[in-house]
Amino acid sequence: MKCFVFTLVITLVAGSLGCFAQQVPAAVSARPSPSDAERLIAQSQAVVLAEKTKDEGMLQRLLSNDFQQVGSEGTLHEKRDLLDDARVGKLTDFMLYNFQVLPVDENAAIVTFDAVIRQPEGDDDLAPRYQHVSDVWVKQADQWRLRFQQATARRPVD
Repeated sequence: MKCFVFTLVITLVAGSLGCFAQQVPAAVSARPSPSDAERLIAQSQAVVLAEKTKDEGMLQRLLSNDFQQVGSEGTLHEKRDLLDDARVGKLTDFMLYNFQVLPVDENAAIVTFDAVIRQPEGDDDLAPRYQHVSDVWVKQADQWRLRFQQATARRPVD
C-alpha cells in the first residue's frame, strides 16, 4: 500500500512538472523581439525629444489616444496636458540613461530609464532634476504607442 501511494505521489508530481514546463516556453516566446526592445527605447527617447523640440505631430504619432501620465509631482495628466506643455516648451534640457525593457507580452512592454531634466513645474519651481521614468508601451494596429508614463522624483539619497 505504501508503495502504491508513493508511486501515485511521484506520478502526480512528475505530471504537474511536465504541464508547467510546457507552459513556460509559450510565455517566453510571447515577448517582444530584441529589435522591438531597441525600437521602444528609441521611441521613449523620441517622446522626450519631441517635448523639447515642441514637435506636437511626433507626440501625436507616439502617444495612444488614451495616454495618461503621472508627473513627478504625483498628479495625473491626460494626453492634451502633455501636448500643451510641449507646445509651450516647458522641457528645456534633458539627459536620459540606464534604459531597461521589461516585456509583458507580444503586445505590451515597460521601458524604464533615469533622467536628468531642466523643466519649470508649477509656480516657478523647477521639476525634480533627477527622475526615474516608467513607460508602458502597447502595440496598436502594428504600431507601438505610449499608453502610460510615470515620473518619480529621485531623492538625493537614492
